[in-house]
Amino acid sequence: MRKVGIIGDCLKGFPLFCYKGILFAVLFLLMDAATSGAAEKAMDKIAVFPATPYEGYIIYESLAVFWLFIISLIVIIRMKLREIERIQALGVEKEDQDAPLLE
Repeated sequence: MRKVGIIGDCLKGFPLFCYKGILFAVLFLLMDAATSGAAEKAMDKIAVFPATPYEGYIIYESLAVFWLFIISLIVIIRMKLREIERIQALGVEKEDQDAPLLE
């Protein structure tokens, strides 16, 4: 049995695991009581999407255009990388020693 050093001799011989369990239970109850009222008030005030359907439509349309733009960028980058790999496979970037010089 270990004694708790914070409180000192008051809890001499009190098991440490019981002390931690009681402390966590009290802290959980205090945090639950402190945040429950604030959570209810916050839920009443926060509106995630606008109330009118037209503004909601604009939000969804903007999201669709954004994701369409992102996907098209990925496709364009992939096409360019494939073109670079194709050119490297042909060996175009290597210099030919037997090619005549144009002067």
